[in-house]
Amino acid sequence: MNSTAKTISGKRGSELLHDPSLNKSTAYTEAEKQALGLVGLVPDVTETEDLQLQRVLMQLGHKNTDLERYVYLTNLLDHNEALFYRTIMSDPARFLPIVYDPTIAEVCLKFGHIYRQARGMYLSMTRRGKVKEILQNWPQKDVRFICVTDGGRILGLGDLGANGAGIPIGKLQLYTACAGVPPQYLLPMYLDAGTNNQEYLNDPLYLGMRKTRPPTEDLFSFVDEFVDAVQEVFPKCCIHFEDWTGTDAVHLLQRYRDKYCVYNDDVQGTAGIVLAGMINAVKLKGTKLKDEKYLFLGAGSAGIGLANLLCSALVEQGVSLKKAQSQIYLFDINGLLEATRKDLVDFQMPYAHQHAPTRDFVTAIESIKPTTIIGVSTIGGAFTQKVVESMSRINPRPVILALSNPTEKAECTAEQAYTWSKGKAIYAAGVQFPPVHYNGQTFLPGQANNFYIFPAVGMAIFATQAKRVSDEMFIEAGQAVADQVPPELLKQGLLYPLQSNILEAEIQTAARVAKLVFDSGLARVARPTDILTFIREQVYQPQYTNENE
Repeated sequence: MNSTAKTISGKRGSELLHDPSLNKSTAYTEAEKQALGLVGLVPDVTETEDLQLQRVLMQLGHKNTDLERYVYLTNLLDHNEALFYRTIMSDPARFLPIVYDPTIAEVCLKFGHIYRQARGMYLSMTRRGKVKEILQNWPQKDVRFICVTDGGRILGLGDLGANGAGIPIGKLQLYTACAGVPPQYLLPMYLDAGTNNQEYLNDPLYLGMRKTRPPTEDLFSFVDEFVDAVQEVFPKCCIHFEDWTGTDAVHLLQRYRDKYCVYNDDVQGTAGIVLAGMINAVKLKGTKLKDEKYLFLGAGSAGIGLANLLCSALVEQGVSLKKAQSQIYLFDINGLLEATRKDLVDFQMPYAHQHAPTRDFVTAIESIKPTTIIGVSTIGGAFTQKVVESMSRINPRPVILALSNPTEKAECTAEQAYTWSKGKAIYAAGVQFPPVHYNGQTFLPGQANNFYIFPAVGMAIFATQAKRVSDEMFIEAGQAVADQVPPELLKQGLLYPLQSNILEAEIQTAARVAKLVFDSGLARVARPTDILTFIREQVYQPQYTNENE
């Protein structure tokens, strides 16, 4: 290369075309082609980003399934990062269900079969003692977020092992698409601790270790090495734990949260989005959170995380912790959590109240008389007609949150909830259902999806370089999300903002969380005079890098 040759980030020619973070494909100007050694290597046109997007949309239109569209978009990301994010951010309501829930469930089930190219890092327990050196193999030296799973409990699908690697990849894409966190700072990671899924162990195309899972203490000592190595190699990094088994999720969060910048989206993000829904549900009912009584179907990490954050929110409103806990009941595969149960783990005990044992959910409803039922059970159809009718008999406006995903795991559909309750239910699900027309009314079911919460909290952490992640940050995020639903949509039952405007909604939420970070003394940067402007300045724009930058 002669001394006058221009480069972008030190690259030119075919090397530039093979770097997805820099490649412009058909958008290079004639001057850039000449300067960067691209003449003849790309078509002899200069297209606008809008025209490139038009071609992407046309090609997507030829795909028959969302899985095919996912594979196409992933291939686009492998070649042209800016165009990928421009596509997703051009119509989030259309594309979020393709790059994440519900399509991501099918992606994970077939991950080893549709795999084309490595994305993120794969860290196996066979590398014990070498984790720090392995992390140093990552080309980006300033990593701000690692989303890590061991594939132990993927969505409502259970132990998928290495097939679960699709989840951290998808989650981190939402940091950028929903809240504008720049993608170069994000590292998806699969921590390979084996799998107990025999189907995958027998699959010749499975991409993980062919071993069953180790004892908990072995796993945790390896996670200790990983967490310690991250502090050294990426000192500004926040670790986002995702889709670990319920007990591991809760215990790992307890293990690190007071020492390092970590959080668990299944525990805290889920709790934040449900809190947002509950805040708007009580607005619709004309009551207060502290007047409600809650019954959860499911008592794993999501259920307990929800219950704990709800208690924190009630304590902030002046309710004692003991009183807050007394308003929350949980029901799992072995029935109602109550004081005589001998099979409960430590974090379930605060919710094991004095109550007659029962293994029948309707009986528990009739006895406890909850105002709200929350499904985190991963059992599709668990909220039967009897369940919904029982809730409707007890309450003038029963709140029914069917949060399990993917779609077939939802405890009930929107249509079932509105029909069986004769239009009385206030409803949201973990997946998006279409509007329901019942008895002359149109109901808008909301999607209680964490993607309203964790990307915004992530942007706040990114912008402030927060030292720790607190429950209060998720409470504030939940309140901020709830505040952004217009009254006219709330009246139609919509508990969450429209997805079509998700970037602006998350910028507003991130600003409120960032203010809390500054107020709490957790920021590692100077407080700006205008926090909303400060957040906007950090937001990634899906635009091409210019010549010689």
